[in-house]
Amino acid sequence: MEREPYPSDLADEQWALIEPMITAWKQDRVARSATGDPGSCDLREVVNAIFYQNRTGCQWRYLPHDLPAWSAVFYYFTLWRQDGLDQRIQELLRCQVRERARRLEDPSLVILDTQSVRAAAGVPKTTTGLDVNKKVSGRKRGLAVDVLGLIIGVVVLAASAHDNTAGTVLLDQAAKRCGMRLEKALVDQASRTKSSSMARCWTSTSKSSAATRPSRAKASFRNRRGGSWSRSTAR
Repeated sequence: MEREPYPSDLADEQWALIEPMITAWKQDRVARSATGDPGSCDLREVVNAIFYQNRTGCQWRYLPHDLPAWSAVFYYFTLWRQDGLDQRIQELLRCQVRERARRLEDPSLVILDTQSVRAAAGVPKTTTGLDVNKKVSGRKRGLAVDVLGLIIGVVVLAASAHDNTAGTVLLDQAAKRCGMRLEKALVDQASRTKSSSMARCWTSTSKSSAATRPSRAKASFRNRRGGSWSRSTAR
């Protein structure tokens, strides 16, 4: 008997976009296993359960009984994060959305920003801090997005961390994922550097398809009511 759908369930068209990647991951996993047992869990329902938990914010153990067992859902959720499958799916969808908007797969410009948010009472003190400027005790989350608002990079730090620290991590993520296309990053006033600290950007010097070790190019933030970062033109 089929269950009643939840608003967070994947539509058939949405599942068709990611099903090949999940199936390929499953086949590779089975091929490397000792038993070769593919298991009986419906992976589409696993994705539906993950989306349900993400949308409602419920604890894993409180997943509805008509979805796969919470332990199986959490098992796959953890594996996909460890194997990077979730990131590969996100990158695939981002590229497809950009192409539909008549843009190249990777952006040449990204926008960086951070936000300090209060942490719950049970969050370990070792992972939180005080943002003195905003008077917020908790964590600082940072995003790098393109002009369409699509996520390129994410970082979560203690709220006491300087915005330049978050900016450096985000720049590294954006440059690694966008490659030679990345030319500029826009930042707000809080991300300017007073000590001329350098933000690092990964650039590829290879013009062939062979994998090579990326080189590091250094650049600094500059600011006038905000500012921008540009990659060094030196190769």
